[in-house]
Amino acid sequence: MNQDRRQIIVKEIDHWRRSKLLPDQYCDFLLNLYAEQDAIPTTKEQHHTVGKAIAAVQRATGMQWLLTFGTFTLISFVVLYFNEFHPLLQMAVVSLAVVLFLRIGQRLRRRNEAAGLAITSTGMLLLLGGGLYMLNLHEIDHWGWKTGLVAFCSLFWVVYGITARISMLHLCGWLAAILVYAWLLSQFMIDPKWYEVQLYWLPIACLFGWSSWFFNRWSKAVSAVLFVTCSLVWFMPELYSVMFVDEAIWLQLQLIIKIAVGGGLLFSMRKKWMVWVV
Repeated sequence: MNQDRRQIIVKEIDHWRRSKLLPDQYCDFLLNLYAEQDAIPTTKEQHHTVGKAIAAVQRATGMQWLLTFGTFTLISFVVLYFNEFHPLLQMAVVSLAVVLFLRIGQRLRRRNEAAGLAITSTGMLLLLGGGLYMLNLHEIDHWGWKTGLVAFCSLFWVVYGITARISMLHLCGWLAAILVYAWLLSQFMIDPKWYEVQLYWLPIACLFGWSSWFFNRWSKAVSAVLFVTCSLVWFMPELYSVMFVDEAIWLQLQLIIKIAVGGGLLFSMRKKWMVWVV
């Protein structure tokens, strides 16, 4: 076979391997047919992570070793003496760590979506966990501070989820906002009636439903998240009654009616809402 044609076929097989269009064993079989034996990379050479790590260590320069151990020492110092820092410095450290995680996750998503999302999620959890830890460290026990922190995290998750096109993070932001709203209602509502609980939640569900229709012309992903949030808020009065109301009257009947009404609305408007979210 012509050498140039052989090289084109080998490159195409290699592209199939990287794109996961064919299993590795099929690609190895095709390479054994078309490639020269000296040019066939072994599976161990391509996929052996330990071997790559050892090779990287062997090629590392003295400056790289110094930076690696310096970074590790700095992280250890921050972890060990974090409680002794000034509150402003603690906030700066947590904020810097969150920014680094988000930046690394954003760059890593271009090569590996799952790994990038994992790093981004770690940064978001660090934002919430670090804030709660500092409140506990400084004995700030008032519920308003914790509620404000969760509200800030929910707003940040919604904004970042939309801009970075991470639908799950966007949805988690709205879920956190719903929890904040439910907690505020539990603090200020005393012995609410069943219809009052419905009135506090159903208009919000309608607002999310309208927003899903409104935003579908610009972003299907945002519209889908708002539609899912609308569906969850629709049943929040019953969940709120279970968690915060001592004597929930006709709760099972309310839930059955809500399921029937919601199912009827979805069926009657199926040609519209399916366009918003698909």
